[in-house]
Order: sequence, then structure tokens, then C-alpha cells
Amino acid sequence: MTQNTLKIPQHIAIIMDGNGRWARQRGLPRIEGHRAGAESVRAVVRACGELGVRYLTLYAFSMENWRRPKAEVNALMRLLEFYLQQEIPELDRNNVRLRAIGRLHELPLAAQRQLEKSIAALDDNTGLTLVLALSYGGRAELVDAMREIARKVKTGSLDIADINEEAIARHLYTRDLPDPDLLIRTSGEMRVSNFLLWQISYTEIYVTETLWPDFRKPQLLEAIAAYSKRQRRFGRVATSDES
Repeated sequence: MTQNTLKIPQHIAIIMDGNGRWARQRGLPRIEGHRAGAESVRAVVRACGELGVRYLTLYAFSMENWRRPKAEVNALMRLLEFYLQQEIPELDRNNVRLRAIGRLHELPLAAQRQLEKSIAALDDNTGLTLVLALSYGGRAELVDAMREIARKVKTGSLDIADINEEAIARHLYTRDLPDPDLLIRTSGEMRVSNFLLWQISYTEIYVTETLWPDFRKPQLLEAIAAYSKRQRRFGRVATSDES
């Protein structure tokens, strides 16, 4: 399958796994794996823009990641702040818009401020929308949505009879985003790790043994090629043309 015949997903989500393992295999500190992983982010963002992907959501820092050693968490937050600042020129040149989802108020203030600056600086761009999931957990997202719905019911601005799938989706962090078409997980782990639990109900999943710091455009194209061969039925029976 050539690049010209690929079926390009509108929205790709990626669980970027394997930074620590990559560093350990090379006898390096874990933070070096995260730095190498940032290079993969740059390459994949650029490739998605070139391919015409409209949305790219990256699982950058989960709520569970707060449980890691304090030194590693602090280093990750400094790295986040650094790259948010450093990448603005390239993202702007490539017409990339930036968004973030998660309990962003839990991030250090410096990281919050830099995130806000980066989002504002890229807000007028019209190409790929890069979504960073930060201090994110799928269950926490659902809890936050249920709390907001409950508040609206309590104040009378939402009727219980009007709570349906569409109403819940409107209260998620991703309310302005389409559900992912393709979820990629690197490093070979076969789990979704509390990522976009509501949104990936009918998402095609692709798992690769490649560790995230080694994931570049060729590996992205392999994932999209596999996706292009899938039949997305959304619970329907295949038609004669699909079978």
C-alpha cells in the first residue's frame, strides 16, 4: 500500500509508551528517554500535518504519572514547559493549533502559564490540532462530567430526561473534538491505560512493539496502513461490498 492509497484518519490518538524502557536499554537515566520521546513528538506532529490528519491527541502525562518519583515528575514538568516554549515557532510554521485536556489546574503554575501562552500563540492556525492530554485520566474525565451534569440538574438548567449519550459527550474535556478513528499504542503493551475511555468505543486500535523514542513517520505510516485495511462497522453488519 502506497502513501497515496492510504485512508487517512481524521483523528489519531497515541499512548506514547516506552520512554523509560528505551533509556534503560541504553544505560541512561529515565529523563533521557523522555527527551528522546520529545523528538518523536516533533516528528509525528510534522508527519500528521503533511498527511492531512486533522486531530492528533497525545497521552503526555496521566494522573497516575503523579505517583512516579518526585524527581522524575519535576523533571517531566520542566521538560514540558521547555518544549511548549521551544516548539512554538515550528508549530506555527506548520499551521498547528494547540489544545490541552485533563485536570490542567493540577500542573505546576509555570507549566500552566506556558501552556496558556502556547495555546494563545497558535490559536489562529487552521491546520492540524494537536491535543495534549496532561494530568489526564479517562475515569476522572467521566467523574468531572458527571459532577457538572449533576450541578446543572440541581440548578434546574438540565432535566434528567435529557441526559443521554450526546449530553454526556458535551460535558467531556473533548467536547469540541471528534472521537479518535485510530488509537496507536507503542511498546507492545495491550491495554488502554485509562485513556479516552468514553471516546474510543469504536476506535480502531493498533499496537506496535516499537518504543516511543524510536517511533517516527515510517512507523506512523505502518499504523495508518493497518488502519486503512480495517472495516469500520460501528456495530453494523457488513454489507456485501465490505465482506
